[in-house]
Order: sequence, then structure tokens, then C-alpha cells
Amino acid sequence: MKILHTIQSLSPADGGPPQAVRNLMRAYREWGVEAEAFCMDEPETEFLRDVAAPVHALGGRRSRFGYSTEVRRWLEAHAADYDAVVVHGIWSYQNLAVHAAAQKRGVPYAVFPHGALDPWFNKQYPVKKLKKSLFWRWQYPVLRDAKAVLFTSETERELAGTSFRPSLWNGIPVPYGAMEPEGDAAAQREAFLARMPQLADSGGRARRFLLFMARIHEKKGCDLLLEAFARVAQSERDLDLVMAGPDQVGLQVRLQGQARARGIAERVHWPGMLSGDVKWGALRCCEAFVLPSHQENFGIAVAEALACGRPVLISNQVNIWPDIAEDRAGLVEEDSLAGTEKLLRGWLEMDSEERSGYADRAIPCFRKRYSMRETARTIRDLFAGG
Repeated sequence: MKILHTIQSLSPADGGPPQAVRNLMRAYREWGVEAEAFCMDEPETEFLRDVAAPVHALGGRRSRFGYSTEVRRWLEAHAADYDAVVVHGIWSYQNLAVHAAAQKRGVPYAVFPHGALDPWFNKQYPVKKLKKSLFWRWQYPVLRDAKAVLFTSETERELAGTSFRPSLWNGIPVPYGAMEPEGDAAAQREAFLARMPQLADSGGRARRFLLFMARIHEKKGCDLLLEAFARVAQSERDLDLVMAGPDQVGLQVRLQGQARARGIAERVHWPGMLSGDVKWGALRCCEAFVLPSHQENFGIAVAEALACGRPVLISNQVNIWPDIAEDRAGLVEEDSLAGTEKLLRGWLEMDSEERSGYADRAIPCFRKRYSMRETARTIRDLFAGG
């Protein structure tokens, strides 16, 4: 079987969806699937070199919508070369082009909205909701005519149906997650501490820190985390906070000002986006991973933290929170300041034996629920069923 995955960009700075495509390209191999990717990045872009499959990079993207006559021409010319197409993301011209090409060539396709139909966005951005409502007459048929609309949790599937009308499609929750880290764990820790030497103690080991690793964006609850950390910092003088991730909206300067005003600036570190061994090293070195997000259809970094044996401290707006709570692989609280402070205090007030128990349950939780191997198998079986 040959499957094409389409996405606007494979840039790691765009968060979970590009990483999901990368993970799937690796995971398909075990199931005998030949996979390729299509994007609108420039062909010679550095970050395309680590994709474990052929990438058709068309270039020419000049807006977020990504209109390009070349996109439709390419898809109509090549869609029949594949047994199926999987579209990542919505609200783009690429959706419309895949829909047209798939129908013209008789090729089945599926769509991953990646949380873009969560009603949180409508409440938070009412002007954008109006624009999306006007565009819905074109976006809706893409979802309606798909073989399946793929959701990363039952919660995401249920919420998606409430955002716009009509909303009749074949919605299927699928297994979702990440790949277990490859490479030497000790070397990865060393790579991270070489990048962040201020977090190494006199013996060259990592000092205590909590890790936030996501886009620096208001929906991720960054301001809540900084304020909550400030409230617990006085009683945890040996604990630091690492805020790792790309700042695409210019929020970091304001957050750094918040940290200075609360007297914690020297204990909060901003390494930017981490990748490769440095990323895995950060996850292996941290005491726990923290994500107090206001909206998260899944959270690949949560799964990656679990894969490294790290407990996760998350809000109840990260849609996989019931799994985490059931498996006792982390703590869950509301996405408010009070909830985030309770999240940190709940972790810090545990004794070492309790913390070790949460760490011990992290990898079993990941392997049971979040291996991308099962995602790849599910997509293969979806299209193999005719």
C-alpha cells in the first residue's frame, strides 16, 4: 500500500502535526506501507532532511491559507499514484485541492483536523470564528466526503461536532502518540546539559527542574505556569523551570517581563526550540513535564515525556487527561491559576517514593496507549478495508 500525507509545512516550529507526520513515516515501515509526504516548504529547507520518507516540497507558500494553482495541478497529476491520501490540518487551500483531486481520480482520503475544530478557538477568537463560518461552505464538504475524519481522542471527536453546522462526517478516534526515543540516553542527557550548562551541578549531573516544552503561545498556559512557579519557588529554592519552545507570536518578551516582576527570572530558562538529542536529553533530565494548556487535542510532547519515563503535570484541557489520571502517570488539574498552582504543589509535596511511582508508571502508560505504531496500523487498515 502507498499513502501520501499532505501538510502545509513540516517545520518543527509548527508543533505537533509536523512531528506526527515524521513519526508516521517511520512507523509505517513495520506494517509494509510505502509512505510519502507533500508540503509547501521550500525544497532545500534544512528540516526536510530528517524526514524518513520521500518529501514532495512544492514551495511557493505566501500566506497561511496557502493558495497556489501549483498545489492543485500537482495533486491532480499524482493523486492516482497512491492508494490513499491523509490530510493534516484544515482551514487551508490544500484541503480544497486534495478534495478536488481525490474525487476526480477516485482516491480515498482521510483528514486529521489536529484540534482545529475545538470550540475553544471560537470563544477565544470571535472574529476568526466569523471568517471560518463564511469559509465553512467550502471546508465542510472536505470533511463530509472523507472516508474518515481522524480524531486523536473521543473528547476531540465530540467537541469537533459542536463548532460549526452542518457537522455530519465519519469521525473516528484513532490511536495516536509518538515514537520511543532512539539513541543513547546518557549521550542525550549530555547533549542537553552542553546546551544548558547552567542546569548542571558541580558533578556534571542535571539539577532539579520542571520542563515546559511547546510553542510559546497563550493557549499553552505559559503565563499561568510562570505565576504558579513564582508562588512555589520560595519553598523550593533548588528547583528551576525550563520554558522550551519556539516563540512565533512575540509572547516571550512579555513572559520574561512577568518572570522579572515576580523575582524568578534567574530560575526560568528559555532555550528556544529543542530538537534531536537535545530534546530527548531535556525530557530525560527533567523532574517532570508540565503543560497547563487551555486547549490541546492530544499533546505529542506529553507522550514523548512519558516515553522517557517522565511524569506529566497537565491541565484537564489536554484531551488525553483521563488516560493519564487512570494510569497514574501524572497529575491533572484545571487550566486556571489555582489549578496550575495546585498541580505544582501536588507534585512537590509528594515524597520521593511517590514521585518514583509516577515515573515508573510513565513508560508502561506510553506503550499501552500512545505508540505511533498503532496509529500507522490503524490508518493502513482503514484504507485496506476498501
